[in-house]
Amino acid sequence: MTDAPGFTRDDLRAGVAAGLLTEPQAASLLALAQARHGARSTLPEEDEPFELFRGFAEIFISVGLVLLLSGVIGISALFGSPLLLMAVTAGACWMLARYFTLRRRMVLPSIVLVCGFAAAIAAVAGWLVGPEGTGGGLLTCALIAAGLALWYRVFRLPFTMFLLGLTGLAAVVIVTDSIAPDAALHGWQAMFDLRAGSGLALGTLAFGLAAFAGGMWFDSRDPHRLGRHAASGFWLHLLAAPALVNTVALTFYNMGPGTGYVLLALALGLIAMLALVIDRRSFLTAGIGYLAFLITLVARQGGELDWPWVVLILGAVITGLGATWTDLRARLMRALPGFPGKRRLPPYLETP
Repeated sequence: MTDAPGFTRDDLRAGVAAGLLTEPQAASLLALAQARHGARSTLPEEDEPFELFRGFAEIFISVGLVLLLSGVIGISALFGSPLLLMAVTAGACWMLARYFTLRRRMVLPSIVLVCGFAAAIAAVAGWLVGPEGTGGGLLTCALIAAGLALWYRVFRLPFTMFLLGLTGLAAVVIVTDSIAPDAALHGWQAMFDLRAGSGLALGTLAFGLAAFAGGMWFDSRDPHRLGRHAASGFWLHLLAAPALVNTVALTFYNMGPGTGYVLLALALGLIAMLALVIDRRSFLTAGIGYLAFLITLVARQGGELDWPWVVLILGAVITGLGATWTDLRARLMRALPGFPGKRRLPPYLETP
């Protein structure tokens, strides 16, 4: 990330060294300056904002939090039941997040804490509800989702959307499990093949569309990609793309050479165009990256020799798109007619 207008990172470091600013104050000042002057304009022209951690200090603290929570679990196990153990762990995550998330605004420690909280809530819900039957599984998912929704409301952590999405995917699997084809009889590929009438295939397709709609809702509220809404959308797009590709692309690939491969190429072209329109490299990377893994796995298990060519073509497409993304997107957006929501997408160069 570039320096904020008006001062440099060296100025902030000097202020911290002189005792005029604390490290959290310096980080907050930098974020404020970038927001006031337009954070998107301070990014490289072809950048898509993404932040997993802000320095090795966050990695260091995250390691400490993992050890600390492990100690909490161990000590709780000596004095209480499993239910009490997980409840104490969830409470510890919540209290620690009030400092590391709300006050320090640390990214990676916040991710560690919400993961620990989600795991503890899942254990508590599983203990109270029990794993038996579809109803118990769905109630467990509902309790986890409620806890994560509360976490997002209080701490505004974008990564929470990723865990919420995974919870929704788990609910889809539970609902469709009884009507999915038996993998031992039909092969696991048929479980995600729309032609086989698989409930799991339809369920993952519906989940992918829902996750994509959620990601676009967040993106439309933050087209310049400045705050938590765009970051929340990022995590939903990471879930949406593999879910959509898993069903649509695998169905076409299973149709074999000829019509199936032509439809697969058309589907990938549409996915690439959609990623350009919404300006989400992450959506295209997650989708096609997962597809390359899936096709390689299926083809090698079947003894087919065409998978290296498919992966080669996918690699060439991704590399080419990455090298010309900004120009291609501007050309595409200028060529497209006006449609609802076009003005709420990330900006592009409207004149050649």
